[in-house]
Amino acid sequence: MFVITADQIGSRTRADITAQTLEALERRHGSSLSLPPDRNAGDEIQLLGTDAATMLDIVLELTRGDAWSVGLGVGPIGRPLPAATREASGPAFYAARDAVNRAKKRSTRFAVHRQASADAGSEIATAEEALIDLALALRQRRTGPGWELYDLVADGLSYKEAAEHLGISAPAASSRAKAAQLSIEFDAVPALVGLLAGIDRSTQ
Repeated sequence: MFVITADQIGSRTRADITAQTLEALERRHGSSLSLPPDRNAGDEIQLLGTDAATMLDIVLELTRGDAWSVGLGVGPIGRPLPAATREASGPAFYAARDAVNRAKKRSTRFAVHRQASADAGSEIATAEEALIDLALALRQRRTGPGWELYDLVADGLSYKEAAEHLGISAPAASSRAKAAQLSIEFDAVPALVGLLAGIDRSTQ
């Protein structure tokens, strides 16, 4: 299973966005999670799920702005599941804790660890982390206009429909998509999902 532990960056000097972030995550991803997104301690949030695609989507969402350090842990979870995510435990949670602690010191504010058993200790998923880092670095360079187009296409619009929505020509939308490297990200996501699913299988 997958656990995300995310800690708000600069929480002592910024407004607490934990509640609104949890609401947004529940609205967008709640049906695909094993338990509702939860506040753990102070400005920290935790999510638990079995679907690699959903968890990657959440990683990409949380790391989009300079608001969260995000740790992804992969491994078993104690059964039966409790009523709340913050009450759950198991190797995936330990791995997520190690991952978020590392994420706070990394330029992408992301890290991923795997842990197969409670007494094994977590390991950095080196190859998978490096490839996700590339996607995150690409996204960090994206400008506002690129994100406008990305959001529309990610929500299911064609590039032509997105161009009409933005009031720009199709060639202009194509140029914007190229500058934002949208096709590179969209093509990479299924491969990254496959890598995360592979980590999950390796810890079962």
